[in-house]
Amino acid sequence: MTSIPAIERLSKIATGKVRELYEVDKDTLLFVATDRISAYDVIMGNGVPSKGTLLTLLSAHWFEVLSRLVPNLKTHFLSLDLPSSIPIEQKPLLQNRSMVVRKLKIFPIEAIVRGYITGSAWKEYQKSQTVHTIPMPAGLQNGQAFPEPIYTPSTKAEAGANDENISVAQAREIVGEKYAERIEKLALSLYTAARDYALERGIIIADTKFEFGLDEERDEVVLVDEVLTPDSSRFWPKEKYEVGREQESFDKQFLRDWLVREGLKGKEGVSMPEDVVKGTAGRYREAFEKLTGRKWEDAVRGV
Repeated sequence: MTSIPAIERLSKIATGKVRELYEVDKDTLLFVATDRISAYDVIMGNGVPSKGTLLTLLSAHWFEVLSRLVPNLKTHFLSLDLPSSIPIEQKPLLQNRSMVVRKLKIFPIEAIVRGYITGSAWKEYQKSQTVHTIPMPAGLQNGQAFPEPIYTPSTKAEAGANDENISVAQAREIVGEKYAERIEKLALSLYTAARDYALERGIIIADTKFEFGLDEERDEVVLVDEVLTPDSSRFWPKEKYEVGREQESFDKQFLRDWLVREGLKGKEGVSMPEDVVKGTAGRYREAFEKLTGRKWEDAVRGV
């Protein structure tokens, strides 16, 4: 389902690359994840069936796990239960792909943390021995772990626009000195906790992006949006990991590779062939099952 029919009694307030946002009341929102998928900041013409459900259930899992692993973590997640105001005939469409969250002021940056050198970071390193303009040790190989995870923020673009890498200093200018250090420290703590948790379950989290909001009443930085999904992260199978080459993955890299091979990178109006849709769906579900310890079919049924 790549679009959501109008939800009676709720007002849509925003549309993102994947999600539709609705106002429930003055304090809460309904996040609805569609099956849309984007790559290189372009939304594909067709979606990946049940992807929105997977992103929602996996994010809910991570919110619970991270709240245990990271002391004093605050998140926007409230419930997977649909608001009572939604008509009963619309609930089957929205169940499991929707979550009720706190309404917060959102910081307009993406807090990207990289634990391994790959993708655009590897390309930059080959040219200048830097990553995100940060000097790196000599001799790193493709796919190698950094000595320590690094924080590489970007702007948060609207749907149809491109995110842009920014320096830590630029991020500080955007969100303010008061919050910049808190966001960076929290992003690194979240990545480290998630990396160790996933590694025990056979997945390497090479990099990921977090988004944060502000609880203005309590002056708290809050983890928001989706968390540690195959849409927002690079997931590699631990048992097949080998330094010095491109890695197999459980994420959007399968789609990205197809776009590059076909000369379609960054082009609008592209629809995926069935084998790419199925290949992407299979990788997402394998990641879900490894990280949650649940069979996908059981999770959807609520078993």
